[in-house]
Amino acid sequence: MIITNNKLMYQERLIHAIQKRIGQKKSILEAISQALEISYDAAHRRISMKSKFSIEETVKLAQHFGISMDTTFQGADQVLVKKTKEIKSLTDLADYFDQSIKSFSDYKRSADTTLFYSAKDIPLFYLIESNLLSKFKLYVWSNLLNFEKEETKFESFQVQAPLSLKTQKMRDFYQDISRHEIWNDTTINSTLQQILYFFQSGLLAAETARLLCDNLLELISSVEEKCTAKNEQYKLYYHELLILNNNVLISDTEQMSLFVPYTMLGYFITKDLHTCQNVSDFFQHQLKNSKLLNKAGTRDKKMFFNKMYQKIAFFKNQIEAITEF
Repeated sequence: MIITNNKLMYQERLIHAIQKRIGQKKSILEAISQALEISYDAAHRRISMKSKFSIEETVKLAQHFGISMDTTFQGADQVLVKKTKEIKSLTDLADYFDQSIKSFSDYKRSADTTLFYSAKDIPLFYLIESNLLSKFKLYVWSNLLNFEKEETKFESFQVQAPLSLKTQKMRDFYQDISRHEIWNDTTINSTLQQILYFFQSGLLAAETARLLCDNLLELISSVEEKCTAKNEQYKLYYHELLILNNNVLISDTEQMSLFVPYTMLGYFITKDLHTCQNVSDFFQHQLKNSKLLNKAGTRDKKMFFNKMYQKIAFFKNQIEAITEF
């Protein structure tokens, strides 16, 4: 009996959420009938609590009306999350990108969709290009996630074609939306350290290591070029104090999604409205405490990027010194 009452309570919550979504002027009977492709009589039985929504119907309604099941069925201190696929091989990595693309597909590729990125590391979207640096990051991930059972030199590492196709879709999505990225002085550190580490380990040739530094220099230069006052689609912020964490928030006029890292590439994903709104408010507050480099003076902007260039030059000089020794 208690279970039945709980089910009715949840059903009432869902119906209330649908009515709120469509507005009082629209017929909830017609809306549910069309969404579930059932008769008016069958829809009426569900609205009047004479019949219960099945699990499949509940999920279908939530998806159709863009309703967060987290918010509807959980308390304020509980959040339902999905997580990205566990990655144990390059095939899993391809599936990971595929799942990410599906997560983004809920959002239109337009300026109305906004992405906020707290860049502890260089954002993933920059590192899935078809160049040497992108191949190196895949190599790093494969090593750190233990894809390779034996140590393989970077120059022998092969990237699967399907993986390249999937990353292209992610790049396309990123290029078509409005982006707000928060960086600081340490954002490029891990990539530089990885280049030096694999070079010192004998798994990366000196000439390749130098080319990777050049690739990174080109990447930062391209970021500087698009960081202009006229570029409303891309905004780069410099935050001196905030400890960045690679959190990602995507929103449009109807919904929001929060991606919270729990491993190197693994993310928890939630659409809980209350949680996402809190994170959105936090991002907005941090943006106010950051320096918008797009509209900063020439001196401030140059100081930020010159720090990046100097770090790259320092690591490249270390590689040169070790090579000469």
